[in-house]
Amino acid sequence: MSDPESAQPEPLTKQDFEALARFRFGIRRYLRFSEETVREDGLTPQQYQLLLALKGFPGREWATVRELAERLQLRHHSVVELVNRAQAQDLVSRGAHPDDGRAVRVLLTPKGEQVLARLSALHRDELRRMHTVLTLPVWNSTPPE
Repeated sequence: MSDPESAQPEPLTKQDFEALARFRFGIRRYLRFSEETVREDGLTPQQYQLLLALKGFPGREWATVRELAERLQLRHHSVVELVNRAQAQDLVSRGAHPDDGRAVRVLLTPKGEQVLARLSALHRDELRRMHTVLTLPVWNSTPPE
């Protein structure tokens, strides 16, 4: 019986490489659009991601710094600095955690809600325009021998 971890991955076909390259191009094009769009609005891409992570947090309208660090894939201290800068721009506020006196919850302010709604509508529209480029690749079967 062979060890699944030592098994060689299935080789890719030329069409697989083309599909992967097209998808990667689509991701990069979308990210560039996003970066330019949020900067035109006076935010950094990380600030937009913070606002989106807050509004999109499952089941509630706030999150802790620890939860945001996980969602944003950043270190705790980096999220603290990000929240500080967003709070200085009146995009987010801090509040008492309802169950844990040691934790702080981060919430969107009305201004943060407005900025996020406007930017997210632009992002949604761009994704609609890009839907064919950002479709997940369909992998071909075993390459011809």
